[in-house]
Amino acid sequence: MSSASTTDSRYERGLALLTQIGDTAVIDGLDDIAPDLGRLTVEFGYGDIYNRPGLTLRQRQLANVAALTALGTAAPQLRFHIGGALKAGAARREIVETIMHIAVYAGIPAALNGLTVARQAFAAHPEAGDDDTGEDHPNETSRDRYARGLEALRHIDGHAGEQVVASLQDIAPDLGRYIIEFCFGDIYSRTGLDLKTRELATVAACTALGTVAPQLRVHIHGMLNTGGTRQEVIETITQMAVYAGFPAALNGITAAREVFTERDATG
Repeated sequence: MSSASTTDSRYERGLALLTQIGDTAVIDGLDDIAPDLGRLTVEFGYGDIYNRPGLTLRQRQLANVAALTALGTAAPQLRFHIGGALKAGAARREIVETIMHIAVYAGIPAALNGLTVARQAFAAHPEAGDDDTGEDHPNETSRDRYARGLEALRHIDGHAGEQVVASLQDIAPDLGRYIIEFCFGDIYSRTGLDLKTRELATVAACTALGTVAPQLRVHIHGMLNTGGTRQEVIETITQMAVYAGFPAALNGITAAREVFTERDATG
């Protein structure tokens, strides 16, 4: 097969997938300044990466929503991929929960900004319908939150999560308590998004942020503990090369290798 025909195949394959989740406006706007970037986006981002096996299109779009919310610098792209998530079969509630989840890893302002973008995207896609946004755990006590959070922490992250909290006892025990109550008691225990998808979103966000390797390792364990496969971990991290750059993806793969080696050694 000639080089030209191979490029055409990648472009056509990518264009077909791009139009499945959105439209070509994202690349058409480059015609007057950088048409080659538009072509490369289609060939690599959609022709190569999105066509890989290992993740569903819904999973890929929710990973993008998580990563772009965490980065906080790409509102137009976040809006596009929220629309893509809807077209890939994600419910509005799942998208909202994914964005809320990122408050743990990138802060509440990032989540608030992400929800502003989501509101715009939902208005542009009325065909997606309107589902319940949900209100979980009303009128509960602090004890309820801590007990629920501790149970979730042990289930999701196991010993690795408990080590993180234990390491804070001599310097910032209240921060450890907040991790249990807020991160796991309030956020992880919410309905509307299953635990495996929460961990996929966390792996995507931590990879994209590029500054939280210890936490990324903990949540790679968490994704595997909640039913994720090694292939799904690798695909999630590989996809972040498109949205956060190759160095972030390479560092994420290094973290994954360390986690896989540790699990193999412990059986």
